[in-house]
Amino acid sequence: MAVDAGAESGRAGPSGGGESAVDARDVAVSVTGLRKQFGDGPDAITAVNDVTLEIETGSIVGLLGPNGAGKTTLIKSILGMVLPDAGTVRIGGVDRSDRPREAYRSVDAMLEGARNDYWRLTVRENLRYFTTISGVDPESVRDRHDRLLSQLGLAAKADVPVRELSRGMKQKVSLASVLAGGADVVFLDEPTLGLDIESSRTLQRELRRLVEEESLTVILSSHDMDVVETVCDRVLIMSKGELIADDTVDALLERSNRHCIRLTSSDLEPSIVSTLKRRFDTISVESRGSDTRIEVTTDSDGLYELMDLLHAADVTLERVQTIEPDLEDVFVDVLSIEREER
Repeated sequence: MAVDAGAESGRAGPSGGGESAVDARDVAVSVTGLRKQFGDGPDAITAVNDVTLEIETGSIVGLLGPNGAGKTTLIKSILGMVLPDAGTVRIGGVDRSDRPREAYRSVDAMLEGARNDYWRLTVRENLRYFTTISGVDPESVRDRHDRLLSQLGLAAKADVPVRELSRGMKQKVSLASVLAGGADVVFLDEPTLGLDIESSRTLQRELRRLVEEESLTVILSSHDMDVVETVCDRVLIMSKGELIADDTVDALLERSNRHCIRLTSSDLEPSIVSTLKRRFDTISVESRGSDTRIEVTTDSDGLYELMDLLHAADVTLERVQTIEPDLEDVFVDVLSIEREER
């Protein structure tokens, strides 16, 4: 994998190389027993601790975790930008340690905090440059470049130097450059950072299209739970260097035992609301004319307790709504359970 360490760009890009001798497999990325420790003695920090995972070809996998969980170290260890202390990494069945150029031949990445493009070049020149260093003739993928520029709202800025663009536009150029050469596996670290809502949704649609039409494999690390829930097929959750959850988005959502109930009633007097606040996790209380609307979060047992309490207080409910848990709720639950078990 080529890393332009001496230039403006901090972007990790694919390397040229011969045809792989390994047959195409369903597994795009395989990690076994990966471990990375920084420092020695009592001050040592284990950033990645015995992580094993496989990522299927043609899927989008979300990587979640609180700050310091080890997500960035894991990504950089897979990409060869950090040398792990133990473990193996295979890309398309090729061992990264044995044949790095072959393993990274069709891999690209966009990393948060790095300058991922050459700011003196224009937008289109960046796409052509990073396509070229990946071993692809830029003229052969000109249509791809035009589509990316159009889809990401960059067509009008195609001949403008990147340094003259806003932060959000620079982020779009980084994304377009990563996708420009037709890499089979891409790593995206906070890809929607700095993007407005419309641009973020455009990116999500383009990623899904590339995955479905061209079998692109995406490993996406983000704090934006809505993006992960919308585009990812599967989610990995890390905490303190370890993988603590690995499942499909649907399976993770079904795992939650959390119920958010929105109650609306004119009988929800201040004393009753006060009791509900003491007994349950209250999200919000809002007065609407003669009605009061309150949202509480509880588990299955607490739901029966809630209804018994309201019945005993002679509260007539005008409306009851159940709000399904989202990925953020599941994420919080998983981390809470993991902390309790330590």
